[in-house]
Amino acid sequence: MTYARTEPTDQEPDIRARPPLVREFLLVAGLFLAYKFGRRAANGHVEEAFRNAGNVWDLERALHLPGEGAVQGLLLHSQPLIHAANTYYAAVHFPATALFLVWLYWRRPRHYVRSRRVLAALTAAALALHLLFPLAPPRMLPVAGLVDTGQVYGPTVYGQTPATDTMANQFAAMPSLHVGWAVMVAVGLILATRSRWRPLWLLHPALTLLVVVGTANHYWLDAIVVGAMLAVALAVFRLPLSARTDPADPARPLGWGRGDGSAVPAYRSPAPAYAGGASPRDFASAVPAGSAGSVTGSVTGPGSFAAAGVPPSFGASGPATTGADGGSRAPARAGAVR
Repeated sequence: MTYARTEPTDQEPDIRARPPLVREFLLVAGLFLAYKFGRRAANGHVEEAFRNAGNVWDLERALHLPGEGAVQGLLLHSQPLIHAANTYYAAVHFPATALFLVWLYWRRPRHYVRSRRVLAALTAAALALHLLFPLAPPRMLPVAGLVDTGQVYGPTVYGQTPATDTMANQFAAMPSLHVGWAVMVAVGLILATRSRWRPLWLLHPALTLLVVVGTANHYWLDAIVVGAMLAVALAVFRLPLSARTDPADPARPLGWGRGDGSAVPAYRSPAPAYAGGASPRDFASAVPAGSAGSVTGSVTGPGSFAAAGVPPSFGASGPATTGADGGSRAPARAGAVR
């Protein structure tokens, strides 16, 4: 007898869990614009930003964290490598996150809703910290002795004069949303996919961390702080379990059913070996009505049974038959169920 496979298989998305597209587009676009304008509002605190940068640098040395210059030194050995790092920093951050949300919305709606909430909460908390703790990046800190790789080798997303940059707030290094969003993308895809290669999504946040530090745009502490903030957001907005843990279809025999064409209910355990995998109810329906002293009839296959109900004479322990004396039991015959 052949049984269905119990391994998880890719399922069609639950469209009932998918929120309206226009509403989601407006919501995400509104959150993005609010964040961009919020960062601009935090611009201009130059003296405080450099003072905080000195404190962060001293704290990292007190904690014996590795110097950001060690990572940058590796990148500076090759001009194509440092150019690739600058390109990754400038061109991957937003598109990767946007594609992540679009794919989840289309293929994993339940994962999309919670992932969007986590990203929104993380971004809002980061904006609040930008306002409360302006921070100059290490590329601006003279004591760090690091190179502004974006300005020297290109490409860069920042203007040459940070204090008057109208496109971005360059004094918002703490926390690093480059790292936070990258970690969220990796975690979300690992939970929402089934491939055995899904742990490779962790390469995205790993590369992002090396890039933001090597290009001197962020401190190690920027990544540590955003990691802690993301952990809190994930605890508050719990993501669905991994797709690999979704309940699979229960094992069921193939190619059999009731005599009237209706499907036999599925059982999680293999079908009992009554004969051909039929259930006790199906055997009961094969007992002919009107016979009080014997059980007759032949079994030709599980699909030949009628869909009649259980006869009154069929008890929990098998078919009980009563003879003329009212008390004797007829011997078991072929086709009876013990």
